[in-house]
Amino acid sequence: MANAVLPSSPDGPPRSGAGTVDPRLSATSRALWPSERGPRIGVQRLDSRFAAYRDAVGLDPALEFHSLRRSYITHLIEDGHDPLFVQQQVGHDHASTTAIYTCVSSDFRTRSLCRVLDATIEAALRPGRTS
Repeated sequence: MANAVLPSSPDGPPRSGAGTVDPRLSATSRALWPSERGPRIGVQRLDSRFAAYRDAVGLDPALEFHSLRRSYITHLIEDGHDPLFVQQQVGHDHASTTAIYTCVSSDFRTRSLCRVLDATIEAALRPGRTS
């Protein structure tokens, strides 16, 4: 188990089975995940691999690896998750940043607007309401 990488703890970065910090997991690295071959996998490598798969199956060339992040955020919002949870889930400091990533469908916007308008009209027509 000398080469196994253990999850990080509140005390610092992931450590190898021997208890030393795994050099592949440097906090200054631009890489994302450790690879079974040693070095961490970098953003450029993920982008190029994603582009190759995208092109191979004939998807729109505008689709990029980062689109998956945007889709994840959008699906969380459309599925009704609390916006603060979504913001924290993706590590944004500000809700405005999360809003930029969110690309909700026009159908979702229409359903949301109808829900608010229905509640407002129902409250306005409720018996006993004073103007």
